Amino acid sequence: MLEKVEAVLDKIRPALEADGGNVELVEVVDGVVKVKLVGACAGCPMSTMTLKNGIEKILKREIPEVKEVVAA
Repeated sequence: MLEKVEAVLDKIRPALEADGGNVELVEVVDGVVKVKLVGACAGCPMSTMTLKNGIEKILKREIPEVKEVVAA
């Protein structure tokens, strides 16, 4: 499952990088994906929306086994 999640994150990264940020995969445990927002995303006030409405939504759509995405 790590490989699947990483592949989807690779699709998301260009949008984050365009704003000076990125996302790092920390771990996947029982369908819960832990990620770390880095760069401009780390201190952005919109990071929670990016995490839930962007990254989590896309991961759930692409990988049905994903239950939740949380910040590490």
